Amino acid sequence: MSDAIIIVCPSCRAKNRVPVARVKEKPTCGRCGTRLSLEDLGEVVAVTDATFEQAVMKSGVPVLVDCWAPWCGPCKSVAPVLEALAKKYQARVKIAKVNIDENTGVGSRFSISSIPTMLLVKNGRVVETLVGALPKEQLEAAIERII
Repeated sequence: MSDAIIIVCPSCRAKNRVPVARVKEKPTCGRCGTRLSLEDLGEVVAVTDATFEQAVMKSGVPVLVDCWAPWCGPCKSVAPVLEALAKKYQARVKIAKVNIDENTGVGSRFSISSIPTMLLVKNGRVVETLVGALPKEQLEAAIERII
């Protein structure tokens, strides 16, 4: 069902299917009644080695992860594009950024050798890797392939 997203309950870890049209209605978990977290939807979120597993690999929606560094010019040029994509795909895709200078575990785990590198993660596995400061249209096409 493409007009719904899966949100994982922060309490009981149950997967909840929420229609996109109802995301703004403060959904609750069907199993335990806990309010479902929508805080990451619509914004680029910063992740670290410590939060990567939970925020990315266990996400209820596909994730585009930007592996970047503060000194990287092309990484800075991609940032506004990622912010626009986060707003456009807010209920269907999470956009995350990880500073690989500060979080070497993620860089090692995925053999990041140049930046920016973007990982497309769905259901806990990397389904595509994109390297370089790609145009918005190319990033949109990659997102459309995973949603």
